[in-house]
Amino acid sequence: MAICCIGAGYVGGPTCAVIAHKCPDIKVTIVDINQQRIDAWNSQNIPIYEPGLEEIVFAQRGKNLFFSTDVDGTILEADLIFVSVNTPTKKGGIGAGFAADLAYVEAATRNIAKIAKSHKIVIEKSTVPCRTAESMRKILDANSRPGVTFDILSNPEFLAEGTAIKDLLHPDRVLIGHLDTESGKRAQEALTSVYAHWVPKERIVTTRLWSSELTKLAANAMLAQRISSINSLSAICEATGADVDEVAYACGLDSRIGPKFLKASVGFGGSCFQKDILNLVYLSQSLHLPEVAEYWNQVVIMNEYQKRRFAEQVVRELFNTITNKKIAIFGFAFKKDTGDTRESAAITLIQYFLKENANIRVYDPKVPESQMRYDLVVDGGVDQAHYNKFVTVHDSAYAAAEGCDAVVVVTEWDEFKTLDYTKIYEKMNKPACVFDGRLILPLNKLKDIGFKTICIGKSLPH
Repeated sequence: MAICCIGAGYVGGPTCAVIAHKCPDIKVTIVDINQQRIDAWNSQNIPIYEPGLEEIVFAQRGKNLFFSTDVDGTILEADLIFVSVNTPTKKGGIGAGFAADLAYVEAATRNIAKIAKSHKIVIEKSTVPCRTAESMRKILDANSRPGVTFDILSNPEFLAEGTAIKDLLHPDRVLIGHLDTESGKRAQEALTSVYAHWVPKERIVTTRLWSSELTKLAANAMLAQRISSINSLSAICEATGADVDEVAYACGLDSRIGPKFLKASVGFGGSCFQKDILNLVYLSQSLHLPEVAEYWNQVVIMNEYQKRRFAEQVVRELFNTITNKKIAIFGFAFKKDTGDTRESAAITLIQYFLKENANIRVYDPKVPESQMRYDLVVDGGVDQAHYNKFVTVHDSAYAAAEGCDAVVVVTEWDEFKTLDYTKIYEKMNKPACVFDGRLILPLNKLKDIGFKTICIGKSLPH
């Protein structure tokens, strides 16, 4: 069997690397039209940081795992084709700000139809709106060669960045959606046989195609809803003297609720949560379900409120002005153990602080300055000259904090828990403030050192 994966990004790369790792009898080729990205996958410095990924890629690359820009040739020889391209939120036109942009999905589908000379099983791996498979089938049928047939499956990913390899090796479930036809069932069995190399069969769940597509959006929406729920309660905790960690722990002991995704923070980020919720909002609106749309949109509104509330809190505690003050931002990735910065809370906070003409000093162990510049200037609308004047990227937390008025922890990197904060305090302006946006720091120890500490969901200092 030969597998082709179109798209060498955060989903396609790790997923197919693990398939190659667990299925030595299957040839797996990941293709992308971006030569630079493919070159990176073929180098000693692969383009995605994910614990455990590098070891798997290096072990399988050149054996049964290949990275190539020969999209057409790989499609020709493949039996199964994963479509794992980007589906960003539309920035213009109908559905702007909510709907998924399926231009890359359509382009990949048209190319498959154009190139294929034999039967292919096409697998949706990208996160797509419900019934996208129907559009893909119409494109394939309308553009294929005479006698060439296709089956379409939905196989959404449920990976958490930072633990993606663990999630792939030991999944809660693998979901495969198929059409209820004999051909659809055979296609489903073919894909099931791949995952059965290492996933127990009881964890390979099969559903109708449309249920599989919707499950991906629903799962992410429900997880994000829990985060927004605990974040809304963190505001009440700060105002009343309650402790959000204690509230979350007590609620999590209820077996009906459970403890996961009840960690208050400055807000969720990443490529999936906000995009998928907005997609669900747009779907609900399209189906003339305004109350449902409003319900899910509130999850995103609460997330933006939490980031804005935290940023405003920093300004208030620094005597209501941060103009020309130095603020150290610890972390730029949207979460620890990944270099991904998409929808990171750090971007929103820095944009807010730059409007106040604060001097921003940033440190993140995995995000390069070039990515920060892109997120803030190219994608975030910050003026290039303003960025050059007010933003400095450092290679250590100690260097970033030196001479600063405040440290703001935005990403929960483990190293931030064990820094020598006495050393940091000695080189900061006084009063020195620490704002913990991830609830990871030893606040009592920091207070003993001399810091003024402000933490989400904890009683505010008076």
